Amino acid sequence: MSLKKLAMILATAILAVGLVGCGGGKKEEKKAPAADKPIKIGVTAGPHAEIMDNVKKLAEKQGLKIEVVEFSDFVSPNVALNQGELFANSMQHAPYLAATLKKEPSFKLKECFKTVIFPMAVYSTKVKKGETIPDGATVAIPNDPSNGGRALLMLDNAGLIKVKDKKNPVTALTDIVENKHKFQFRELDAASIPRSINDVTIACINVNYALPAKLNPLKDAIIVEGADNPYVNIFVTTEKNFNDPRIKQIEKVYRSEENKKFITDHFKGTILSAW
Repeated sequence: MSLKKLAMILATAILAVGLVGCGGGKKEEKKAPAADKPIKIGVTAGPHAEIMDNVKKLAEKQGLKIEVVEFSDFVSPNVALNQGELFANSMQHAPYLAATLKKEPSFKLKECFKTVIFPMAVYSTKVKKGETIPDGATVAIPNDPSNGGRALLMLDNAGLIKVKDKKNPVTALTDIVENKHKFQFRELDAASIPRSINDVTIACINVNYALPAKLNPLKDAIIVEGADNPYVNIFVTTEKNFNDPRIKQIEKVYRSEENKKFITDHFKGTILSAW
């Protein structure tokens, strides 16, 4: 073999190695470190989203990136979380999660920590505070088991109806044992009730849907749920993510004095911290 031929073979081999090295370098550049990727946290539009936006700002100071993903209903955030599209969610109370897991036993979701309390209230464009709700009134309540039950328990506590078990968070219409005012109940999607307030006599509305509709439970409600209720909101993730150290980091930020002050100042007492 001539020296010229040998030199050409060596040059080709060196070029090939160089190309492989360049290719490997490009591959490394495309693969972003996991720590640089924001974790997705699902929320419902309104107060949950506003609180999580503040948590996001506080977490970024500690190097934790969060992407807040908004939903317009209660069902989708749990479905998305179970399917791995979210890292966690913050949009529901404990009885709602319990009812969801009972209905969807394949969902592997767990409560991480308690967040805030959103009092449910009764609103009306036909009845003023202090006035008697007329017999035969149409009453809008949420159509999901836990929030519907919550509304019925609130009406029971106000002496308007009687239910079988005051401690049952998923009380249903079939559990009403006394309806002396002959109320006509209309089960509607929780998010749509504020838009239907003119179509009913009274409406039981979750505060996270009331506030965006310019309804303040402290000023506009004719009945407000008591603080001694089991409907504390919770931060939820999957069983797989439960021991992820970022959960503890988020908990520390969420339950910080800075975030507590934001909740108190921003919502002016209509939403309470649960810690």
